[in-house]
Amino acid sequence: MKLSQMLLGTLREIPSEAEIPSHQLMLRAGMMRKMASGVYNFMPLGIRVVKKIENIVREEMDKSGAQELLASAILPSELWKESGRWEVFGPEMFKLKDRNDREFCLGPTHEEVFTDIARNEIKSYKQLPLNLYQIQTKYRDERRPRFGVMRSREFIMKDAYSFDKDEKGLDVSYKKMYEAYNRIFERCGLKCSCVEADSGAMGGAGSAEFMVKSDIGEDEIVFCTQCDYAANIEKAPSKPELGEKEELNALAKFETPNVRTIEELIKFFNTTPKKFAKTLIYKADDKVVAVMVRGDREVNEVKVVNEIGGAISFEMANESLVKKATSAEVGFAGPIGIKVDFLLVDKEIVNMYNFIVGANETGYHYTNVNYGRDFEGIVGDFRKVVEGDTCPKCGKKLTIARGIEVGHIFKLGTKYSESMNAVFLDENGETKPLVMGCYGIGVTRTLAAVIEQNNDENGILWPVSIAPYKVIVIPVVSKNNEQMSIAEDIYNKLSQNGIDVLLDDRNERAGVKFKDADLIGIPIKIIVGKKINEGMVELKFRNENLSEDVEIENIVNKIIKKLKK
Repeated sequence: MKLSQMLLGTLREIPSEAEIPSHQLMLRAGMMRKMASGVYNFMPLGIRVVKKIENIVREEMDKSGAQELLASAILPSELWKESGRWEVFGPEMFKLKDRNDREFCLGPTHEEVFTDIARNEIKSYKQLPLNLYQIQTKYRDERRPRFGVMRSREFIMKDAYSFDKDEKGLDVSYKKMYEAYNRIFERCGLKCSCVEADSGAMGGAGSAEFMVKSDIGEDEIVFCTQCDYAANIEKAPSKPELGEKEELNALAKFETPNVRTIEELIKFFNTTPKKFAKTLIYKADDKVVAVMVRGDREVNEVKVVNEIGGAISFEMANESLVKKATSAEVGFAGPIGIKVDFLLVDKEIVNMYNFIVGANETGYHYTNVNYGRDFEGIVGDFRKVVEGDTCPKCGKKLTIARGIEVGHIFKLGTKYSESMNAVFLDENGETKPLVMGCYGIGVTRTLAAVIEQNNDENGILWPVSIAPYKVIVIPVVSKNNEQMSIAEDIYNKLSQNGIDVLLDDRNERAGVKFKDADLIGIPIKIIVGKKINEGMVELKFRNENLSEDVEIENIVNKIIKKLKK
């Protein structure tokens, strides 16, 4: 492609709306243009990168035995109501009605659609295992679209769905996808980690995320400093800290006027936060949930929602609900005598002795409280992991980093097949539900993540595998007929050898051409300048500071050999 013919608008200034490098550089390099909040048009350079990522995904999915199809993006509500997710998915779902008042949504994901396809097409165990996938645009009405295509209202996604006859088969399908994902991200030039994750609205027995470490990531990832353990903070457990064993003292009530917060209580009782158990109250749909964690801990709300079986709406209780549950003002909640539907007690509380809690009476707290003697509840892991906690796998220290999710794999089991009656006949002629897995890759998010990991002060540093063009030929002076003739000859020969190549034939200053080449991130530059009088051109690689002079007659073969490595 000749740049004089390309729709390319590069920007020298950073757009004010763009907060992170990938967003800034995608706009500056002319890869995309904003249409509305969270909605972008991909320009010629941008769509080339998207297609190259899609091709890598497609090749690895096909290699793993998956079959591609394309489902509709407009989905009837009936399928979602069958699975029970029409309301559960929440306000992120774009809902609409047709002229006959029939309800639809723009597909945010396609579990229901692929389950419907499977129940209509799969009749016998002889058709299993089966893995179907598509690459398609998804739609989610994000409350706060931000960071360009990192969190947008429409995005391109590869989603796959496996169907097996039993859990053993699902394990095999899941492993194949895990291995395929590792190959995909490696080929895209991404450094990422696979971490344990929460299944969220997708449901299922287990899941893992492929995360790219990044300061701008919206997820927090817990890593062990010694072993290979890693998990999303929403999922991550840690070993509970054991309290120092004490003789059980008699329960006592203390007057604590206007002492409500942990900080105030620490001063009042002249002790540490580890001697307190705080009780937080939530409203989960129509249920009231109380959660107890140690005074210096935070509640992991995802773990709480999972424990109570899910909730469409989950939020901190308002003042009036707190008063109803505790018969006291806010700040004096405790487990003894509390009126709630669920009392969840973190495991660390069970290992504490003679601790302090609210007395469910305004201006009072209990001391010498002990689990089992003074109250009971549902014991589990309900705290958020913090830096320095103990690894559940090897016992060493945990650390926390931010990350970008680029892929997610789920073991769905029979969550959708049972609710939607997707069944098959097994070897004995018995009807069994299909055992499912679900596997997603954010194609456009992967593009942005690659830029986040590969950029410098001059622009993008594309890995060769997904660069929009691998080579750019730059005649320093386009009006110089000899330079232009040699540049066009190199350009034509590279094109004839199947190499994606640009020719910057614009009548621009050399500095403008060099800046644009670096900004859009073309990996290899061939500069045709004054040295043609010596039979040489300059070869420069985007990710290196050094350049070398190469004989004109050898440059094409040198590039071909370089790209074949």
